[in-house]
Amino acid sequence: MPWTNQGGGGGGGPWGSGGKSPWGSGPQSSGPTPPNLEEILRRGQDKLRQFLPGGSLGSKGFAILGLAAVALWGFSGFFRVEPDELGVVLRFGQDVREVQPGLNYHLPYPIESVLTPKALRVNKIDIGMRVVEDVRRGSAVQAVQNVPEESLMLTGDENIVDVEFSVLWKVKPTGVGDYLFNIQNPEGTVKAVAESAMREVVGRSEIQPILTGARQTVENAVQELMQKTLDHYGAGILVQQVQLQKVDPPAQVIDAFRDVQAARADLERAQNEAQTYANRVVPEARGNVAKITQAAEAYKSQTVAEATGQTSRFVKIYEEYKKAPEVTRERMYLETMERVLGGSNKIIVDSNPGAQGVVPYLPLNELGPPTPPRSPSTTGGQR
Repeated sequence: MPWTNQGGGGGGGPWGSGGKSPWGSGPQSSGPTPPNLEEILRRGQDKLRQFLPGGSLGSKGFAILGLAAVALWGFSGFFRVEPDELGVVLRFGQDVREVQPGLNYHLPYPIESVLTPKALRVNKIDIGMRVVEDVRRGSAVQAVQNVPEESLMLTGDENIVDVEFSVLWKVKPTGVGDYLFNIQNPEGTVKAVAESAMREVVGRSEIQPILTGARQTVENAVQELMQKTLDHYGAGILVQQVQLQKVDPPAQVIDAFRDVQAARADLERAQNEAQTYANRVVPEARGNVAKITQAAEAYKSQTVAEATGQTSRFVKIYEEYKKAPEVTRERMYLETMERVLGGSNKIIVDSNPGAQGVVPYLPLNELGPPTPPRSPSTTGGQR
Protein backbone atom coordinates (compact mmCIF):
# COMPACT_ATOMS: atom_id res chain seq x y z
CA MET A 1 0.00 0.00 0.00
CA PRO A 2 1.48 3.37 -0.90
CA TRP A 3 2.16 5.89 1.79
CA THR A 4 -0.35 8.23 0.26
CA ASN A 5 -3.15 5.79 1.09
CA GLN A 6 -2.10 4.99 4.66
CA GLY A 7 -3.43 6.53 7.79
CA GLY A 8 -6.62 8.06 6.34
CA GLY A 9 -6.28 11.55 7.70
CA GLY A 10 -5.99 13.45 4.49
CA GLY A 11 -3.29 11.36 2.85
CA GLY A 12 -0.48 12.77 4.90
CA GLY A 13 1.46 9.49 5.27
CA PRO A 14 2.06 7.32 8.31
CA TRP A 15 3.22 10.32 10.37
CA GLY A 16 -0.01 12.22 9.99
CA SER A 17 -1.22 14.89 7.72
CA GLY A 18 0.51 17.84 6.38
CA GLY A 19 3.83 16.83 4.84
CA LYS A 20 5.43 15.47 8.00
CA SER A 21 8.49 13.23 8.03
CA PRO A 22 10.11 10.95 10.63
CA TRP A 23 12.45 13.91 11.55
CA GLY A 24 9.60 16.34 12.28
CA SER A 25 7.35 18.64 10.37
CA GLY A 26 8.49 19.46 6.89
CA PRO A 27 8.32 22.87 5.37
CA GLN A 28 4.95 24.07 4.24
CA SER A 29 5.07 24.30 0.46
CA SER A 30 2.44 25.26 -2.00
CA GLY A 31 4.43 23.96 -4.99
CA PRO A 32 3.86 20.75 -6.98
CA THR A 33 3.99 17.45 -5.09
CA PRO A 34 6.84 15.01 -5.92
CA PRO A 35 5.99 11.99 -8.16
CA ASN A 36 4.83 8.76 -6.54
CA LEU A 37 7.52 6.03 -6.52
CA GLU A 38 5.06 3.19 -6.94
CA GLU A 39 3.44 4.96 -9.86
CA ILE A 40 6.80 5.24 -11.61
CA LEU A 41 7.50 1.53 -11.07
CA ARG A 42 4.09 0.59 -12.37
CA ARG A 43 4.59 2.60 -15.53
CA GLY A 44 7.96 0.97 -16.08
CA GLN A 45 6.44 -2.51 -15.79
CA ASP A 46 3.73 -1.62 -18.25
CA LYS A 47 6.27 -0.44 -20.83
CA LEU A 48 8.35 -3.59 -20.32
CA ARG A 49 5.35 -5.83 -20.95
CA GLN A 50 4.84 -4.17 -24.30
CA PHE A 51 8.23 -5.46 -25.52
CA LEU A 52 7.86 -8.95 -24.04
CA PRO A 53 6.07 -11.72 -25.95
CA GLY A 54 2.64 -12.42 -24.54
CA GLY A 55 2.67 -9.27 -22.49
CA SER A 56 3.97 -11.02 -19.36
CA LEU A 57 7.30 -12.02 -17.87
CA GLY A 58 7.70 -15.63 -18.83
CA SER A 59 10.81 -17.78 -19.07
CA LYS A 60 11.95 -16.00 -22.23
CA GLY A 61 11.50 -12.64 -20.59
CA PHE A 62 13.63 -13.61 -17.64
CA ALA A 63 16.25 -14.97 -20.04
CA ILE A 64 16.33 -11.71 -21.94
CA LEU A 65 16.59 -9.77 -18.72
CA GLY A 66 19.40 -12.07 -17.59
CA LEU A 67 21.32 -11.62 -20.83
CA ALA A 68 20.88 -7.86 -20.64
CA ALA A 69 22.11 -7.85 -17.06
CA VAL A 70 25.14 -9.96 -18.01
CA ALA A 71 25.91 -7.64 -20.93
CA LEU A 72 25.65 -4.59 -18.73
CA TRP A 73 27.80 -6.28 -16.12
CA GLY A 74 30.43 -7.07 -18.78
CA PHE A 75 30.41 -3.52 -20.15
CA SER A 76 30.91 -2.15 -16.65
CA GLY A 77 34.56 -3.26 -16.87
CA PHE A 78 35.49 -0.44 -19.26
CA PHE A 79 37.21 2.49 -17.58
CA ARG A 80 39.21 5.53 -18.58
CA VAL A 81 42.56 6.67 -17.15
CA GLU A 82 43.24 10.41 -17.37
CA PRO A 83 46.54 11.77 -18.79
CA ASP A 84 47.98 12.54 -15.33
CA GLU A 85 46.88 9.19 -13.84
CA LEU A 86 47.99 5.57 -13.77
CA GLY A 87 45.55 2.70 -13.36
CA VAL A 88 46.17 -0.11 -10.88
CA VAL A 89 43.95 -3.14 -11.47
CA LEU A 90 43.05 -5.17 -8.38
CA ARG A 91 41.82 -8.76 -8.59
CA PHE A 92 39.97 -9.63 -5.40
CA GLY A 93 41.96 -6.85 -3.72
CA GLN A 94 45.40 -7.92 -5.00
CA ASP A 95 47.49 -5.74 -7.30
CA VAL A 96 47.83 -7.61 -10.61
CA ARG A 97 48.87 -4.99 -13.20
CA GLU A 98 49.23 -1.32 -14.07
CA VAL A 99 47.64 0.37 -17.08
CA GLN A 100 48.57 3.55 -18.91
CA PRO A 101 46.33 6.58 -19.60
CA GLY A 102 43.52 5.98 -22.03
CA LEU A 103 40.55 3.60 -22.39
CA ASN A 104 41.16 0.24 -20.68
CA TYR A 105 39.23 -2.80 -19.53
CA HIS A 106 39.18 -5.01 -16.46
CA LEU A 107 36.97 -7.87 -15.39
CA PRO A 108 33.75 -6.54 -13.93
CA TYR A 109 33.25 -5.97 -10.23
CA PRO A 110 33.62 -7.79 -7.84
CA ILE A 111 36.24 -9.84 -9.69
CA GLU A 112 38.44 -6.89 -10.54
CA SER A 113 38.45 -3.21 -9.68
CA VAL A 114 40.70 -0.29 -10.53
CA LEU A 115 42.38 2.57 -8.68
CA THR A 116 43.52 5.67 -10.60
CA PRO A 117 45.93 7.78 -8.51
CA LYS A 118 47.44 11.02 -9.89
CA ALA A 119 50.76 9.27 -10.40
CA LEU A 120 52.04 11.38 -13.33
CA ARG A 121 51.35 14.77 -11.77
CA VAL A 122 54.05 16.77 -9.98
CA ASN A 123 52.73 17.80 -6.56
CA LYS A 124 53.88 20.76 -4.49
CA ILE A 125 53.75 21.16 -0.72
CA ASP A 126 54.52 24.45 1.04
CA ILE A 127 55.95 24.23 4.55
CA GLY A 128 56.11 27.22 6.85
CA MET A 129 53.68 29.22 4.71
CA ARG A 130 50.24 29.05 3.17
CA VAL A 131 49.03 30.66 -0.04
CA VAL A 132 45.57 32.08 0.62
CA GLU A 133 43.23 34.09 -1.57
CA ASP A 134 42.38 37.53 -0.27
CA VAL A 135 39.17 38.79 -1.86
CA ARG A 136 39.23 42.57 -2.05
CA ARG A 137 36.89 44.71 -4.12
CA GLY A 138 35.60 41.69 -5.97
CA SER A 139 39.02 40.38 -7.12
CA ALA A 140 40.93 37.48 -5.61
CA VAL A 141 44.55 38.24 -4.69
CA GLN A 142 46.93 35.51 -3.56
CA ALA A 143 48.72 36.27 -0.32
CA VAL A 144 51.36 34.30 1.55
CA GLN A 145 50.61 33.63 5.19
CA ASN A 146 53.41 32.64 7.55
CA VAL A 147 53.02 29.56 9.79
CA PRO A 148 55.50 30.03 12.67
CA GLU A 149 54.94 26.60 14.19
CA GLU A 150 56.34 25.06 11.01
CA SER A 151 58.94 27.63 9.95
CA LEU A 152 60.82 28.48 13.18
CA MET A 153 63.81 26.15 13.62
CA LEU A 154 66.87 25.92 15.88
CA THR A 155 70.33 25.96 14.30
CA GLY A 156 73.46 24.17 15.46
CA ASP A 157 74.88 27.32 17.07
CA GLU A 158 71.65 27.80 19.10
CA ASN A 159 70.11 30.51 16.96
CA ILE A 160 66.53 30.62 15.69
CA VAL A 161 65.90 30.90 11.97
CA ASP A 162 62.66 31.32 10.03
CA VAL A 163 62.68 28.87 7.09
CA GLU A 164 59.95 28.67 4.46
CA PHE A 165 60.38 26.11 1.69
CA SER A 166 58.51 24.06 -0.89
CA VAL A 167 58.83 20.40 -1.91
CA LEU A 168 58.11 19.08 -5.41
CA TRP A 169 57.31 15.37 -5.47
CA LYS A 170 55.61 12.74 -7.59
CA VAL A 171 54.89 9.02 -7.57
CA LYS A 172 57.71 6.76 -8.74
CA PRO A 173 56.95 5.13 -12.11
CA THR A 174 57.56 1.69 -10.58
CA GLY A 175 56.15 2.46 -7.14
CA VAL A 176 52.43 3.05 -7.73
CA GLY A 177 51.49 -0.02 -5.71
CA ASP A 178 53.68 1.07 -2.79
CA TYR A 179 52.15 4.54 -2.99
CA LEU A 180 48.62 3.12 -2.75
CA PHE A 181 49.04 0.43 -0.13
CA ASN A 182 52.06 1.30 2.08
CA ILE A 183 51.04 4.77 3.27
CA GLN A 184 47.61 6.04 4.22
CA ASN A 185 48.05 9.80 3.75
CA PRO A 186 50.75 10.46 1.13
CA GLU A 187 50.60 14.27 1.26
CA GLY A 188 50.67 14.39 5.05
CA THR A 189 53.55 11.88 5.09
CA VAL A 190 55.61 13.94 2.63
CA LYS A 191 54.96 17.11 4.63
CA ALA A 192 55.94 15.51 7.95
CA VAL A 193 59.10 13.97 6.45
CA ALA A 194 60.06 17.27 4.79
CA GLU A 195 59.68 19.28 8.00
CA SER A 196 61.61 16.68 10.01
CA ALA A 197 64.44 16.54 7.44
CA MET A 198 64.73 20.34 7.29
CA ARG A 199 64.89 20.62 11.07
CA GLU A 200 67.63 17.97 11.18
CA VAL A 201 69.74 19.65 8.48
CA VAL A 202 69.30 23.11 10.03
CA GLY A 203 70.12 21.69 13.46
CA ARG A 204 73.48 20.48 12.14
CA SER A 205 74.37 23.84 10.52
CA GLU A 206 75.25 27.29 11.74
CA ILE A 207 73.01 30.24 11.04
CA GLN A 208 75.42 32.35 8.99
CA PRO A 209 75.99 29.87 6.12
CA ILE A 210 72.24 29.20 5.97
CA LEU A 211 71.50 32.91 5.60
CA THR A 212 74.20 33.53 2.96
CA GLY A 213 75.84 30.97 0.71
CA ALA A 214 74.79 27.49 1.84
CA ARG A 215 71.24 27.48 0.47
CA GLN A 216 72.02 24.99 -2.29
CA THR A 217 73.82 22.73 0.16
CA VAL A 218 70.83 22.76 2.51
CA GLU A 219 68.39 21.99 -0.32
CA ASN A 220 70.43 19.04 -1.53
CA ALA A 221 70.88 17.66 1.99
CA VAL A 222 67.14 17.89 2.75
CA GLN A 223 66.21 16.26 -0.55
CA GLU A 224 68.63 13.39 0.03
CA LEU A 225 67.43 12.83 3.60
CA MET A 226 63.75 12.94 2.55
CA GLN A 227 64.29 10.42 -0.23
CA LYS A 228 66.14 8.09 2.10
CA THR A 229 63.35 8.26 4.70
CA LEU A 230 60.54 7.75 2.17
CA ASP A 231 62.35 4.80 0.61
CA HIS A 232 62.68 3.30 4.09
CA TYR A 233 58.90 3.66 4.48
CA GLY A 234 58.37 2.08 1.06
CA ALA A 235 56.20 5.06 0.07
CA GLY A 236 56.85 4.87 -3.67
CA ILE A 237 57.41 8.65 -3.77
CA LEU A 238 60.16 10.49 -5.66
CA VAL A 239 61.31 13.86 -4.27
CA GLN A 240 62.20 15.96 -7.30
CA GLN A 241 63.29 19.22 -5.70
CA VAL A 242 63.44 21.17 -2.45
CA GLN A 243 63.21 24.95 -2.85
CA LEU A 244 64.03 27.39 -0.06
CA GLN A 245 61.62 30.29 -0.42
CA LYS A 246 62.72 32.48 2.49
CA VAL A 247 65.43 32.12 5.13
CA ASP A 248 65.48 34.95 7.65
CA PRO A 249 66.12 35.45 11.35
CA PRO A 250 63.03 35.92 13.52
CA ALA A 251 61.20 39.20 13.04
CA GLN A 252 62.24 40.42 16.50
CA VAL A 253 65.98 40.41 15.67
CA ILE A 254 66.02 40.69 11.89
CA ASP A 255 67.24 44.33 11.99
CA ALA A 256 70.24 43.39 14.13
CA PHE A 257 71.09 40.51 11.81
CA ARG A 258 70.91 42.82 8.80
CA ASP A 259 73.31 45.25 10.51
CA VAL A 260 75.72 42.39 11.15
CA GLN A 261 75.48 41.27 7.54
CA ALA A 262 76.11 44.84 6.34
CA ALA A 263 79.20 45.08 8.57
CA ARG A 264 80.50 41.78 7.24
CA ALA A 265 79.89 42.95 3.69
CA ASP A 266 81.91 46.12 4.42
CA LEU A 267 84.67 43.98 5.91
CA GLU A 268 84.80 41.79 2.83
CA ARG A 269 84.81 44.86 0.58
CA ALA A 270 87.74 46.41 2.50
CA GLN A 271 89.63 43.15 2.36
CA ASN A 272 89.05 42.88 -1.38
CA GLU A 273 90.25 46.46 -1.93
CA ALA A 274 93.37 45.81 0.16
CA GLN A 275 94.05 42.61 -1.73
CA THR A 276 93.61 44.45 -5.04
CA TYR A 277 96.11 47.11 -3.95
CA ALA A 278 98.56 44.44 -2.82
CA ASN A 279 98.16 42.59 -6.12
CA ARG A 280 99.08 45.80 -7.95
CA VAL A 281 101.94 47.05 -5.74
CA VAL A 282 103.72 43.80 -4.97
CA PRO A 283 104.35 42.84 -8.63
CA GLU A 284 105.68 46.36 -9.32
CA ALA A 285 108.06 46.12 -6.36
CA ARG A 286 109.17 42.67 -7.43
CA GLY A 287 109.81 43.99 -10.95
CA ASN A 288 111.91 46.87 -9.62
CA VAL A 289 113.87 44.46 -7.44
CA ALA A 290 114.52 42.21 -10.41
CA LYS A 291 115.57 45.23 -12.53
CA ILE A 292 118.05 46.49 -9.91
CA THR A 293 119.40 42.99 -9.36
CA GLN A 294 119.95 42.44 -13.07
CA ALA A 295 121.66 45.85 -13.44
CA ALA A 296 123.95 45.04 -10.52
CA GLU A 297 124.77 41.66 -12.00
CA ALA A 298 125.54 43.28 -15.36
CA TYR A 299 127.81 45.90 -13.72
CA LYS A 300 129.53 43.20 -11.75
CA SER A 301 130.11 41.10 -14.85
CA GLN A 302 131.37 44.12 -16.80
CA THR A 303 133.75 45.23 -14.03
CA VAL A 304 135.12 41.74 -13.51
CA ALA A 305 135.59 41.28 -17.25
CA GLU A 306 137.42 44.62 -17.57
CA ALA A 307 139.61 43.84 -14.59
CA THR A 308 140.35 40.40 -15.99
CA GLY A 309 141.28 41.95 -19.35
CA GLN A 310 143.51 44.57 -17.76
CA THR A 311 145.22 41.92 -15.71
CA SER A 312 145.79 39.74 -18.75
CA ARG A 313 147.12 42.73 -20.70
CA PHE A 314 149.47 43.72 -17.90
CA VAL A 315 150.76 40.17 -17.61
CA LYS A 316 151.45 40.04 -21.34
CA ILE A 317 153.20 43.44 -21.30
CA TYR A 318 155.25 42.35 -18.34
CA GLU A 319 156.33 39.22 -20.15
CA GLU A 320 157.48 41.34 -23.09
CA TYR A 321 159.12 43.84 -20.75
CA LYS A 322 161.29 41.13 -19.27
CA LYS A 323 162.51 40.20 -22.72
CA ALA A 324 163.41 43.78 -23.85
CA PRO A 325 162.99 46.36 -21.10
CA GLU A 326 164.23 49.39 -23.09
CA VAL A 327 162.11 48.71 -26.14
CA THR A 328 159.06 47.94 -24.07
CA ARG A 329 159.52 51.04 -21.95
CA GLU A 330 159.87 53.22 -25.06
CA ARG A 331 156.79 51.70 -26.66
CA MET A 332 154.79 52.16 -23.48
CA TYR A 333 155.88 55.80 -23.34
CA LEU A 334 154.89 56.45 -26.94
CA GLU A 335 151.52 54.73 -26.55
CA THR A 336 150.81 56.68 -23.41
CA MET A 337 151.70 60.02 -25.04
CA GLU A 338 149.61 59.10 -28.07
CA ARG A 339 146.63 58.39 -25.84
CA VAL A 340 147.14 61.58 -23.84
CA LEU A 341 147.80 63.97 -26.73
CA GLY A 342 145.38 62.34 -29.15
CA GLY A 343 142.48 64.53 -28.06
CA SER A 344 144.44 67.77 -27.64
CA ASN A 345 144.03 70.82 -29.94
CA LYS A 346 147.60 72.07 -29.43
CA ILE A 347 150.39 71.34 -31.93
CA ILE A 348 153.79 70.58 -30.49
CA VAL A 349 156.73 71.15 -32.85
CA ASP A 350 160.04 69.54 -32.14
CA SER A 351 162.70 72.29 -32.34
CA ASN A 352 165.69 70.06 -32.12
CA PRO A 353 168.34 70.56 -34.85
CA GLY A 354 167.77 67.14 -36.30
CA ALA A 355 163.99 67.42 -36.31
CA GLN A 356 162.19 67.79 -39.56
CA GLY A 357 159.78 70.39 -38.22
CA VAL A 358 156.21 70.83 -39.24
CA VAL A 359 155.08 69.02 -42.33
CA PRO A 360 153.60 71.56 -44.79
CA TYR A 361 149.85 71.21 -45.17
CA LEU A 362 148.49 71.13 -48.69
CA PRO A 363 144.67 71.24 -48.95
CA LEU A 364 144.27 68.87 -51.83
CA ASN A 365 140.55 68.49 -51.29
CA GLU A 366 140.00 72.19 -51.84
CA LEU A 367 142.13 72.32 -54.95
CA GLY A 368 140.16 71.48 -58.09
CA PRO A 369 139.98 72.31 -61.84
CA PRO A 370 139.53 76.04 -62.64
CA THR A 371 135.96 77.24 -63.17
CA PRO A 372 135.40 78.22 -66.83
CA PRO A 373 134.31 81.89 -67.45
CA ARG A 374 130.70 82.53 -68.15
CA SER A 375 129.70 83.34 -71.72
CA PRO A 376 127.54 86.42 -72.37
CA SER A 377 124.78 84.23 -73.73
CA THR A 378 124.50 82.35 -70.44
CA THR A 379 124.54 85.59 -68.42
CA GLY A 380 121.93 87.34 -70.57
CA GLY A 381 124.21 90.23 -71.75
CA GLN A 382 124.39 91.97 -75.16
CA ARG A 383 126.25 90.41 -78.06
